Amino acid sequence: MGTNGNEEVTSLYSLSCRDRRFSKHIHDNVHGNIYLDPVPLMIKVFLEMTFCLLLMQFFLQFVDTEQFQRLRELKQLGLTHMVYPGAVHSRFEHSLGVYWLAGEAVHTVQGHQGSEINIERNDIRTVKLAGLLHDVGHGPFSHLFEREFLPRVLNGSEWSHEDMSVKMIDYIVDAHHIEIDSAILNNVKEMVLASSANGSQNTVNEKRFLYDIVANGQNGIDVDKFDYIVRDSRACGLGCNFQFQRLLETMRVMGDEICYRAKDYLTVHKLFATRADLHRTVYTHAKVKAIELMVVDALTLAHGELSISASIQEPAKFWKLDDSILRQIETSDKQELKKARDLVLRIRRRDLYQFCNEFAVPKDKQEHFKDITPQDIVCSQKNGDTPLNEEDISVSIVKIDLTRGRSNPLESIKFFQDYESDYKFPMRDERISHLLPAFCQDMIVRVYSKKPELVGAVSKAFENYQLKTYGMKAQVHDTPEKKKCRV
Repeated sequence: MGTNGNEEVTSLYSLSCRDRRFSKHIHDNVHGNIYLDPVPLMIKVFLEMTFCLLLMQFFLQFVDTEQFQRLRELKQLGLTHMVYPGAVHSRFEHSLGVYWLAGEAVHTVQGHQGSEINIERNDIRTVKLAGLLHDVGHGPFSHLFEREFLPRVLNGSEWSHEDMSVKMIDYIVDAHHIEIDSAILNNVKEMVLASSANGSQNTVNEKRFLYDIVANGQNGIDVDKFDYIVRDSRACGLGCNFQFQRLLETMRVMGDEICYRAKDYLTVHKLFATRADLHRTVYTHAKVKAIELMVVDALTLAHGELSISASIQEPAKFWKLDDSILRQIETSDKQELKKARDLVLRIRRRDLYQFCNEFAVPKDKQEHFKDITPQDIVCSQKNGDTPLNEEDISVSIVKIDLTRGRSNPLESIKFFQDYESDYKFPMRDERISHLLPAFCQDMIVRVYSKKPELVGAVSKAFENYQLKTYGMKAQVHDTPEKKKCRV
């Protein structure tokens, strides 16, 4: 009786996964229909000694919470929409996309190697849930909140959205009384942390490859990037010739790590190159950075009154913080918020901090590069120059790499020749093409004037700094005269 009952449950579960009538579907503009698959619950009816199957909308229990729905109020690209108007997509649809691709990835390797690597139903459920919840603890304005704002108001802050996501997952489970196996829950949290500084994937003893699907701390190839590269490119109206499907369909687990066909080497390289290109042309666009600098200043000015950072360790309060904090500042009548409000109004009226100039830090200077401060620029002025104060200047240090700083992430990736081969091996760029870049990181120093009438003075001081530091002007061209003359 028990065996037949289990077989029936397995059969019905397989049917429910294949038959989309049992699933909740959401139409996504990148992946088409995304299905939130049900999970079976087997219960015994004691009077009849039979087994019944209930289909529980497991993933929907998390989606239909105020904590997950909050992701609708977090723009995926933060303030980028003020330069690229189409970039208004949110972390809500991105999280659904990562959920879907995580499922596609684990189903692919299961379909090709199911008996070999022993992927179970709980493994699939765990990976998909990690994809769904990987950003549930994200702060407002993309990464600006944790990388720019918090370090300024909390000196030395090491807060990360990955750590908060783990806390938020526990909070959601407790607050909404979600029934979930403790082992699945722990594995989900480890997968969310896998690419962060606090990741513990090195302690995983079996099926370690599962921890590299959502957030890959080993070599940077993961479905999180697959989704946001395509989604961000489309939202910004840019072309994207990276095809994640090629990697998704041909990945193979060898020696407990995900490997790729040698013939797909250039596709893998294109993943990192496309990501770097998005950073240069979209995420760190000079005007996007100008707006971000202004928002950080506004949040810092408002922090004393609004205590914005007070909730960063408390999920019960943190989920109430989203991008609307800027609107709260803008519409407040409080005198204490006047300076912050004036900055927000400057953004609305397009009275932005003025980009003066930039230079790329020479390759041989990057390893020991020391951040440049407004004080460094002020101290580079000469006698007779228009006097400047540190408060007149903003400096932005932009780092663009292939996910591994100055190291090449492709050196950490293993390839295989074909599906008949059991040998995996690394590949080096010079064995593929001499056109591939020999250096993997750019470091760009940008200087902004907070007042348009000081652009000329700030630009001149910035040039003096370059001459003093490098013995030459490292910038490509001089600041345009029309910008210097603006009043």
